[in-house]
Amino acid sequence: MKTKNILISFSILLFFFSACYYDKEDQLYPSSGICDTTTPVTYTASVVPLLQQYCYSCHGGTATSGGGIVMGTYATDKAMALNGSLYGSISHAAAYSPMPKGQNKMTDCQISKVKKWIDAGSLNN
Repeated sequence: MKTKNILISFSILLFFFSACYYDKEDQLYPSSGICDTTTPVTYTASVVPLLQQYCYSCHGGTATSGGGIVMGTYATDKAMALNGSLYGSISHAAAYSPMPKGQNKMTDCQISKVKKWIDAGSLNN
């Protein structure tokens, strides 16, 4: 009887430990959630790397790629910023095509950096 109780206890413990298994990295190691708001946002150091990561692979080059939207130069990126389509698309606002298409949305921190650059006048800095 004592062996049976030990076996049952062991089985229950094994069940509970196996039920708590996570294999999702973002759940195990969430980012700090801290968005650096002290570093100045510049086009060259802050915005271009994000646009390279999320936008230029489809919207760089010719108008035939990326639905006719061309990005990749300061002039084209600024035009998108000033007409509202850059922020509207990356923030997934209503009436804008959510971008990047077929990829994960930029993080809130990344979007806020682009917004900060736009709000500061979309300077070529």
